[in-house]
Amino acid sequence: MKLNLNIEPLSNWLTPKNQPLIIGGPCSAETEEQLLATAHLLAKTGKISVLRAGIWKPRTRPGEFEGIGSIGLEWLNRAKAETGLPITVEVANAKHVEEALKAKVDILWVGARSTVNPFTVQEIADALRGVDIPVMVKNPVNPDLQLWIGALERFNQAGITKLAAISRGFSSFEKSAFRNEPMWELTIQLMTMCPELPVICDPSHICGNRDLIPYISQKALDLEMDGLMIESHIDPSVAWTDAKQQVTPAALSDLIDNLTIRTPEPKSAEVSDKLTELRKQIDKIDDQIIQKMSERMAIVDKIGEYKRDNNITILQLNRWEEVIERRANFAKALKLDEAFTTKMLELIHNESIRKQTEIMNATETLEQK
Repeated sequence: MKLNLNIEPLSNWLTPKNQPLIIGGPCSAETEEQLLATAHLLAKTGKISVLRAGIWKPRTRPGEFEGIGSIGLEWLNRAKAETGLPITVEVANAKHVEEALKAKVDILWVGARSTVNPFTVQEIADALRGVDIPVMVKNPVNPDLQLWIGALERFNQAGITKLAAISRGFSSFEKSAFRNEPMWELTIQLMTMCPELPVICDPSHICGNRDLIPYISQKALDLEMDGLMIESHIDPSVAWTDAKQQVTPAALSDLIDNLTIRTPEPKSAEVSDKLTELRKQIDKIDDQIIQKMSERMAIVDKIGEYKRDNNITILQLNRWEEVIERRANFAKALKLDEAFTTKMLELIHNESIRKQTEIMNATETLEQK
């Protein structure tokens, strides 16, 4: 499915100082001195295209620092005047939009906690109706692609054509090295559905730990994302919010220098020909996999019919455990990733159960008639 969005190219509303686009700045504007000092150091690197800072900070629990408020907009404007960097802030309601527009903020972004609520998104979109300003939309906290798409559509329907998405990871109950699971597959789905949509990665919120930011930044660029939003503070050790995921301006500069910028297309005919040859081999194997999967599912149908005719339950846990163990060991011997193998087997098993359930239910429906 392709998304029917009316979107202007990123180059129409933002000219990066370098490639990829880098948005940097503190998680929160804490004091005027802190913000200005950070902004000047970032501007001095020559590698930042946009200055960010949290002005209104929705926190998980009350009592925590929830942003300096509207006065921070004055500080941002001073930073803009002194450094020449355009500025961006998060807005979470119509009042935020009104104040940000009055302060002549260049770019707005909508946070994950707002994207998850269509009422909030619609309120912000209505407040922006008729306004020509770029809007970046973070993915919702929970892994729901439709919510993310819905938010983008609401802003587009309100007349916002300078639109971008920000991939900042998703909450998960599973323990992980990341603060928020990247779940790259969801962002890739969005990019596939709307290739013209600029997508920016937020490694800070994915990682929650500055040590992991270089890895995630490189991964995002390798997936052909358009840029990075990385939180940077003059002294992260004393930051009022999210201290562990912020880096100094010098560290951010080094991080950018060490990124490998790859091209989406081969640089020579020789490389192109080799890729074409290898892709043909993959296409042939993929066709064989699909054919074999079809043959497998035909046998599943026969098993379903046999279980139906002999009153046997659809699921046999012992058999499933045996399949997982044997196939996982075989895959490991072939140097396939264990997590990938398990996920693949679970998908196949779930489809097998679905087909057998369908056979059982079809028979029960006929008997009822």
